[in-house]
Amino acid sequence: MPKKLFGTWCFFLLLALITVQPVLGAEARYQRSVERYTIPDVTLVNQDGAKVALRPYLETGEPVIVDFIYGTCTTICPVLSAGYANLQRKLAKEGRSVHLVSITIDPENDTPRVMKDYLARYRAKPGWDFLTGSRADIDAVMTAFDAYIPDKMSHYPLNMIRNPKDGTWVRLFGIMGSKEFMAEYKKVADL
Repeated sequence: MPKKLFGTWCFFLLLALITVQPVLGAEARYQRSVERYTIPDVTLVNQDGAKVALRPYLETGEPVIVDFIYGTCTTICPVLSAGYANLQRKLAKEGRSVHLVSITIDPENDTPRVMKDYLARYRAKPGWDFLTGSRADIDAVMTAFDAYIPDKMSHYPLNMIRNPKDGTWVRLFGIMGSKEFMAEYKKVADL
């Protein structure tokens, strides 16, 4: 099977799994907590090669969702990214947008070109950025979010939603269905 066709097939399979998952199990499969994080004063690079000062980029007057992924992952990251794509699509149907940020945990390999191709694979719309940087800066960001891992292979499913009203972050640990993800976003966005 051609690589591009396989990628498209995987995308729609993951999207279907995320959409169907709540029907299969009513019990939440993720843990929710509210945290405070201090964003490090670092400058990262997005998929277009533009520099992004992380702290002002995340600390805006709108909710922001952050996850940690890498471009060649074949396990958790495709599921998280399918969740982002699904959230973006569903909110667009309501005439709304969402600020999504994926931060690489593999800066040695995730160049702007790799990140741009990754976003294209998930049909990302404007408002979803994929950031990379030096290993030291990426480690500082992971540590600030209490998400540091020494090896990308030991990563885990994690989303964080920033509440712009009080600066807190809703930490969601685990795989969520699309309805759960939407509900968590709206709890913050519609306050």
